[in-house]
Amino acid sequence: MKKPINNKSMQIYKRLWGYVTPYRSIGYIAILAMATTALVEMMMVALVEPLMDEALVAKNIETTQWLPFAFIAIFVMRGLSGFATEASLGWIGRGVISSLRREVFKKFLYLPSRYFEVNSTGSMLSRMTYNVEMVAESVTNVVTILVRDFLTVIAAIGLMIYQSPRLFVTVAITFPVITMLIKFLGSVFRRYSERIQDSVGEVTQVTQEVLSGQRIVKIFNGHDYEMGRLVDADEKNRTQNLKLIRSRSLGVAVTQVVFGIGLAGVIYFAGIESINGKLSPGSFMSFFGAMMLMLQPVRRMTNVNAILQRGIAASKSLFKVIDEPEEKDLGSIEKAYSDGALNFNNVSFSYSEKDKGVISNVSFSIKKGQSLAVVGHSGSGKSTLINLLPRFYDYQSGEISVDGVPIQDYSIIDLRNKISMVSQDIILFNDTILNNLAYGQLRDKSSSEIQKAVKSARIDEFANDLADGLDTIVGDKGVLLSGGQRQRVAIGRAILKDAPILILDEATSSLDTKSEFQIQEALKDLMRDKTTLVVAHRLSTVENVDQIIVLDKGKIVEQGTHHELMKNGSYYSDLHRLQFSSE
Repeated sequence: MKKPINNKSMQIYKRLWGYVTPYRSIGYIAILAMATTALVEMMMVALVEPLMDEALVAKNIETTQWLPFAFIAIFVMRGLSGFATEASLGWIGRGVISSLRREVFKKFLYLPSRYFEVNSTGSMLSRMTYNVEMVAESVTNVVTILVRDFLTVIAAIGLMIYQSPRLFVTVAITFPVITMLIKFLGSVFRRYSERIQDSVGEVTQVTQEVLSGQRIVKIFNGHDYEMGRLVDADEKNRTQNLKLIRSRSLGVAVTQVVFGIGLAGVIYFAGIESINGKLSPGSFMSFFGAMMLMLQPVRRMTNVNAILQRGIAASKSLFKVIDEPEEKDLGSIEKAYSDGALNFNNVSFSYSEKDKGVISNVSFSIKKGQSLAVVGHSGSGKSTLINLLPRFYDYQSGEISVDGVPIQDYSIIDLRNKISMVSQDIILFNDTILNNLAYGQLRDKSSSEIQKAVKSARIDEFANDLADGLDTIVGDKGVLLSGGQRQRVAIGRAILKDAPILILDEATSSLDTKSEFQIQEALKDLMRDKTTLVVAHRLSTVENVDQIIVLDKGKIVEQGTHHELMKNGSYYSDLHRLQFSSE
């Protein structure tokens, strides 16, 4: 059962090394520097023999006058090699972090909408922050320890064998025990590391929700509830970290005990060797020094497995995102000009095989420049229907076409270039009004085009009163602007894009009557000469559209103009009567 897990872990780590290989030239410098460090440390231990035998025992100072200069040279070399190691591995580590972070972020940009609905924001954020840092630690610290400490252990073994092969056999007996211990702890470290990363995602999720919804927390007095959620998530994180710390500490403790037993054996047999005249004080101290110098690297090599397993677990979560399939884009048609004529023919859609059809056999057409409104009770499928047009979701059957061409035959970028959208949930970025208006591809628009959009959307009516005008920062999600102001920026963005197809998804439902009237005036400019799909909650806003369809449980139950539907006295008139009687 363990073997496939180990093989899979090695495949993940091998894949991670693909991000390291572009820095191989710097890696060679790091390896050379680490090898120099290991060699220099052994030279320092080796110098103990002439220091003991010649200077301290034989008191032959003349033959050891070079020793102080040798020690100075050793420490200079050790400092330089240490600097080269840290600088080069740090360069590699940050390069790997940047590559992975950018690749994950790029993947987020092209993943289908459904992915963001079924995965928590906190989990995705923790992958971009915590998990990537764990990968960097596994790349830099692990390499440092495995290369430098491994070379130090090899050099120490060589010096011990040179000084006394018989004493080295006593130490070597402990190696298999330590190896088995490291192997056992590896599976434990990996299991806890994966749980820790999941718990970090939960902590991030709770924090992100509280930060974005702090007004709801305040008004509904949710402080204790949210604190409880954080405590639960943090407790899981704390518990798993403590388990990892206990396992790692136990591994170090057992390793030191095993090594201590070997040390006791060395001291015992060293006494025998000394009595027999086969071991001088200097040789013993050099051997003992090499063995002590090897203790720390062995301890770190035991610890490095925890770092390694954290890195593997973190890499696994990152590669899971990177390997997610992107939005399907098999179309190749690109048109510079579009009439914007739309046709929905027996379109059906459901989110999964288990779900009932959210949209069932919906058919309608909109000619160039015409408008069509989609109305119905909440949950009838209105927003889902229009989200099929820009391919936020792909329908299962039927066909949607633009200018007579199925939307799957267009490249997904070209299809979306033909569409502008203004929704109820306005998305503004923590940037200036101008940058939110001229967003993305709209940054190439001329100053005159931008000013025209500003006036058409009535943005100048409030921007002129701000100290920085269009250069005013709107805050996180546009929180520094009012709802009506945010709506105008969104409308201005759509006007500036000037796409032939326009989607209005309950664009005025959250506004007061005065603001709605002002926005409706701006929408008239926006809708002029465009094929428009309107999702409306307030039926008063759709009385003048060319066509209305009424949805109920994903099906069209009524279709016609406002006057025709009112005469029918059915679904639409009932909705209209209920709404206006409540008003």
